[in-house]
Amino acid sequence: MRGLLRNRWWIVAAGALGMTVGQGPITIFTLGVFLKPVTDDLGIDRGTFSSAIGLLTVAAAVVTPFVGRLVDRFGVRTVLLPMILLFALATMALSRLQPSLPVLYLLFGVQGVLSTCQTPTAYVKTISAWFDRTRGLALGIAQTGVGLGVALVPQLAAALIAGHGWRTAYVGLGGAILALALLPVALFLREPPAARWGVVASGAGVSLANAWRSGRFWQLNACFFLAVTAINGTLAHAVALLTDRGVPLEAATGAMSLAGIAVIVGRVIAGFCLDRLHGRHIAVASFCFPMLGIALLAFAREPAPLLVGAALCGLGVGAEVDLIAYFIGRYFGMRAYGAIYGLFFAVFTIGTGLGPFVMGLAFDRAHSYGPALAIFEAALLSASGLALRLGPYRYPAHAAAAHGAEYLRPAGDVASGTKEG
Repeated sequence: MRGLLRNRWWIVAAGALGMTVGQGPITIFTLGVFLKPVTDDLGIDRGTFSSAIGLLTVAAAVVTPFVGRLVDRFGVRTVLLPMILLFALATMALSRLQPSLPVLYLLFGVQGVLSTCQTPTAYVKTISAWFDRTRGLALGIAQTGVGLGVALVPQLAAALIAGHGWRTAYVGLGGAILALALLPVALFLREPPAARWGVVASGAGVSLANAWRSGRFWQLNACFFLAVTAINGTLAHAVALLTDRGVPLEAATGAMSLAGIAVIVGRVIAGFCLDRLHGRHIAVASFCFPMLGIALLAFAREPAPLLVGAALCGLGVGAEVDLIAYFIGRYFGMRAYGAIYGLFFAVFTIGTGLGPFVMGLAFDRAHSYGPALAIFEAALLSASGLALRLGPYRYPAHAAAAHGAEYLRPAGDVASGTKEG
């Protein structure tokens, strides 16, 4: 067991498992599964139930930066372990929903606040501190957990609802959080022993206040806000768009599974490439794929190119989350990584909600998704321009890492080490 704990790739595995039952898969992507059985049973309308999910999203966006600061100050395990336990209990508590608006908002609001422990914030900070030369690949592999969660967690919820009812399904999701997040975090996730090993780039970096005043901070935020608004907005309405074009519902739903696979593939490929090329080139490439995908969704009429369009949008989603985590470490360092990432993720969350709204508004006003898709193409083109203007990294991979060493050993300490795997 001790040998396992000394292999840093187990930390990546723990991050992947934790993000499988992260905020998105548990709180957002199960909405469609619970919507009908909960509203039918409680006698409330779908708009009311959806408004509670909206409250959850706002609460999470507000609290996430503060959780990032807590991780920076007190450490990942001190913050995550109690919060994951409480998040699991809050998810189980949704089994006690009643046809009461205060109860509905209270339970979802509490779950939203506690779900912030299960954003990628703490996981990507920890992995970035352990890895330097192979940081991109490590982040890419870890964040495939989000794609797996999107594919598997709604299926788990649907199976539990079909067999035991929606109340038991919420309890089951809470149990999944305990098994896939709390246990791996308790066993494997921890900061590197910097006092003994002098981890490359650990502790170096700018403060949150200095990052906030940096033009690069706002440039990156604008870049990824435009990208996530465009890509997630398109994917949120992809099934409706495909069925409007005559694609059978089963095939349209399958396109989302294809997009989910593309998310996983995109994250691994982007991570691999980030260790070899400057991130601005990876960013532009990752925006070009969904630009092509949106064009296909806008103009194609045959099922095959429409399905390819959805998959290309998935590739963009898969790459952009890796890029955010990687850019923060390279441009701002590790000193206030959690707080800075938390602010980025809050903006990311806002964009995730804005995109579907723009698509829905365009369809209601123009009876077509065309205007929104044109806006999204312009947004991705602007994001590409912002990415191309990124300068050299302020905190590049350490020179020692370029020769295969991730760590600098203290003088005279040659007795032990940490394996890369």
